[in-house]
Amino acid sequence: MKKYFNLATFYLILGLVMGVFYREFTKINGFEGQTVLSVVHTHAITLGFVFFILVLLLEKNFNISKNKGIKGWGILYNVSLVYVLATFTARGILQVLGKDFAGLSHIAGLGHALLGVALIWFVVIVNKAIKE
Repeated sequence: MKKYFNLATFYLILGLVMGVFYREFTKINGFEGQTVLSVVHTHAITLGFVFFILVLLLEKNFNISKNKGIKGWGILYNVSLVYVLATFTARGILQVLGKDFAGLSHIAGLGHALLGVALIWFVVIVNKAIKE
């Protein structure tokens, strides 16, 4: 359970730092338009902090870590979430700087697909734990 609390704390700090980065980076560059940087903060807090607090509660109530696939799921989820947050950050920085990288949408799409697989895998894990 400590692992899930530590992950939640990590994503909370990351989300808060990214919120400050968004505000300061756009201010320093005199940017006033829309940028993907504005959603990194909310994605990190929601898909990281809130999600892992919920995982912590599910672990406490249903002992989901007894499932053999939980370790692989955790690796896939965290890697894909950090990947998505990194692509959002890269795209946002490029937007603020007035540049673009056409392939970034496809790279970000891969991260979203992996995150989707991880979420479905998690639902399967929780479903098995609830049935037991």
